[in-house]
Amino acid sequence: MSATNTLTLGANRALYVGELPATGWHRHAAPVLLLGLSGRFAVHLAHGRTETCHSALIDTGVWHLFDPCGERVALVYLEPDCAEARSLRPHLQRLGGVVFDPAVRTGARSAMEARLRSFDLQALLHWRFEAAAELDARVLCSLQHLRMARDGALMRGQVAQAAHLSASRFNHLFREEMGVSFRSYRVWSQVRAAMAGLATQTRLTDAALHGAFSDSAHFSRTFRQTFGMTPSSVLKPLREVTLV
Repeated sequence: MSATNTLTLGANRALYVGELPATGWHRHAAPVLLLGLSGRFAVHLAHGRTETCHSALIDTGVWHLFDPCGERVALVYLEPDCAEARSLRPHLQRLGGVVFDPAVRTGARSAMEARLRSFDLQALLHWRFEAAAELDARVLCSLQHLRMARDGALMRGQVAQAAHLSASRFNHLFREEMGVSFRSYRVWSQVRAAMAGLATQTRLTDAALHGAFSDSAHFSRTFRQTFGMTPSSVLKPLREVTLV
């Protein structure tokens, strides 16, 4: 595993660059752009479909297996409430949740990585981003509560009550606005918070606590369900974790 693996976490996006093992089957609570920086990789989808490509855009909730094939790769995760994700969602839904080779091919890897570090999706993708509709204020408020919570006890009923909605109505609204259930996104937020903890704490146990997991075993199980890989195989080789 390369010693140059890096993780960059922004307010509503994340970038992992480096080498990774092949994953197990998994699905995310956020859309992801996969990019091969040194060659082609493979994506396995349901019903036995396999595609080999230089890039792939995979929507929230799509089951897949990612095999980097030994290549250096970049993974760009977009929080489902960010403007780019909301702009891309109708296209992804119309195309079945997955688009292969959507990224502009560039000959110089350094140029590609510079675009990645600045999260310049306009330069990376062939798509023209259009203005997305405003996020419902009640969902936006629930996201703020989720991202500030650190005790792991924030439940759907609590945020629904704060939004003056029943739990079932709130979950319907949240899924409609975000493309994912509140429960799934809450787990995603915990995992993301744990990874952010690595910027100041190098032990995975401390990172687990930063994400409000009960212990490192709980974090490990959830991480594997989320990414199809163990946290040690992804996070221990990191040279650098940056918060921007």
